[in-house]
Amino acid sequence: MDRVAAAARYAELPLPTTTDEHWRFTNLRGFDPETYGRNGHVSVPGTETGPGEAMLDLDVAGLAIVGESGLSVAKAPDERITFAPFTDHEQLGKLVGTDEKFAAHNAAVWEHGLLVVVPAGVELEQPLAVRIGNSVEGGSLFFRLLVIAEEGSRFTLIEEYASSSPELSGYTNVVAELFVEQGATLEYVSLQSLSQETWHFASHHARVGRDAELDWVAGGFGSKKGKVWIQNDLTGPGATSRVTGAYFADGDQHLDYDTYQLHVAPNTTSDFAFKGALRDRATAVWRGMIHVEKEAQRTNAYQENRNLMLSPTTHAVPIPGLEILANDVRCTHGATVSQVDREQLFYLMARGLPRSEAERLIVRGFFSDVLDRIGLEPVREALGEALEARIPQA
Repeated sequence: MDRVAAAARYAELPLPTTTDEHWRFTNLRGFDPETYGRNGHVSVPGTETGPGEAMLDLDVAGLAIVGESGLSVAKAPDERITFAPFTDHEQLGKLVGTDEKFAAHNAAVWEHGLLVVVPAGVELEQPLAVRIGNSVEGGSLFFRLLVIAEEGSRFTLIEEYASSSPELSGYTNVVAELFVEQGATLEYVSLQSLSQETWHFASHHARVGRDAELDWVAGGFGSKKGKVWIQNDLTGPGATSRVTGAYFADGDQHLDYDTYQLHVAPNTTSDFAFKGALRDRATAVWRGMIHVEKEAQRTNAYQENRNLMLSPTTHAVPIPGLEILANDVRCTHGATVSQVDREQLFYLMARGLPRSEAERLIVRGFFSDVLDRIGLEPVREALGEALEARIPQA
């Protein structure tokens, strides 16, 4: 990866504004990435704290810890698996380049990267995990993840982003590139619970090969504002991808998800389902696109975004889209924005439940079908608990 060229590209690209179509509902006014210390190197002594608290407590085959000061492997998997810091690789930058401002910034300055390679035919019973924490007031953290699931391999990778303090301000910039090769199966879980004073930008891009499967869980609970890009390329016949997203925003949070389902080969399937709940003055934007190439006949693709508004001052913008060049496909989408059902709320409160408990039950019911899509029970339970915990106690 040419760092000099990436830095030049970053410098020439303007900061996105609401005149850019993909940023129309996400205003970055007041944000200057250059005001944050590079990779945590700030001039204020004594500001670095410990890593953030993890959402999941699991027995893992391998564990890496990432902070502004570096990346360390706290638990190494067996010698067959590559699970280590890296600075370069032939696949690096193949999926996420430098055409976008924040991706170019990451490519230019990232210092902390994790390479995960599971060899052909290897199946792991326990997941691999990486925990990324911003812990420097006013600092920035640039992280790079490169995952290669070789032919016929099967494993789970869990990444968690957290802040060491709920008041910590910072800037995180993440790029993840996932290669799921022929016949491989990858479960990828990405959970974000950064502080509500952290600007968060991420580009997650996967390539799924012939008869391969990608099962992706995205959980968003923290951050102040930013954008998360999620793209799946189904490049081999029989490739399957499923992305399950759950988010909860309150206060003045603004979450923005931009998803892209690219079908290149015939007989491929993708299924993207995102649900979110909003309180107070929070806003959420979800933009989805299914693109089917001319050669990708017999594509089966679906996308949906459902939003539950728990306060009258919240705002949600779902934007589904289709671009279909083939003529033998099944592509559908759905999007809704709805208030809490007053009759449900009255029914529960009439039976003695305080409003907070009634809302908690309604939130659990709203997310139940999305949570049921998650195969890993600890992840399913942790997400459910995190969603319910955002409802204030009476």
